[in-house]
Amino acid sequence: MTYVCAEPCIGTKDAACVDACPVDCIHPKKDEPAFATEQMLYIDPVECIDCGACVPVCPVSAIFAQDDLPEKWKQYTEINAKYFGR
Repeated sequence: MTYVCAEPCIGTKDAACVDACPVDCIHPKKDEPAFATEQMLYIDPVECIDCGACVPVCPVSAIFAQDDLPEKWKQYTEINAKYFGR
């Protein structure tokens, strides 16, 4: 199971989750060119170690365990994976 960034992240991109992630699987980071153009942050489903460290630091509650992702945001599993070419 992986974690997924969902709709509440759009336009927020707080990046507290980026700092909390021990395996650097949330992108784009503030110093990456894509940070300015992407609407949200994404979690790499292959690199994510399912630790959940990102969840409590998200100020807009946009991160969910894949199995707990609300039905209305199920498409964000694919959106996150697609960002990483998965």
